[in-house]
Amino acid sequence: MIAETLVISGGHFKLRRAVESDVEDIVELLANDAVRRAENSSTPEDRGQYLQAFHAIQADPAHLLIVVTDDRDVVVATMQLTIIPGMARLGATRLLVEAVRVENNLRGNGLGSAMMRWAIAEGKRRGVALVQLTSDQSRTEAHKFYERLGFTASHVGFKLFIE
Repeated sequence: MIAETLVISGGHFKLRRAVESDVEDIVELLANDAVRRAENSSTPEDRGQYLQAFHAIQADPAHLLIVVTDDRDVVVATMQLTIIPGMARLGATRLLVEAVRVENNLRGNGLGSAMMRWAIAEGKRRGVALVQLTSDQSRTEAHKFYERLGFTASHVGFKLFIE
């Protein structure tokens, strides 16, 4: 069971593995993202798809869906981690970090940095050789954030959406 307290200037926050009752809060964080709002509907009719995805994530030990709660136990941040074994780089295992979201009113207080430091430490604990993530080209502030954490923009990413 993962349970960690993140202490930052803005207070104490609990980081833990998500449970089914967190799904709606996670979806709200995803839907409140200006860049990806259209891709992350929070309507009740979409709940089944999110629950199905949640159960698939929880069933696979390579995946870890994290939430961060405040002192009132309200979900204020989330991220998804995936361990990917690989053949490249002498069989290096990677940690993929996705869907990092922090409530707008908590940005800039150190919570995102604390979450990423925890994710990197968790990757090390699991034996990864590198941590990777992608970020939308329009997220220039996020790019600066990741660079401050030591990430480099070393690759160009491509996506192909399957209908």
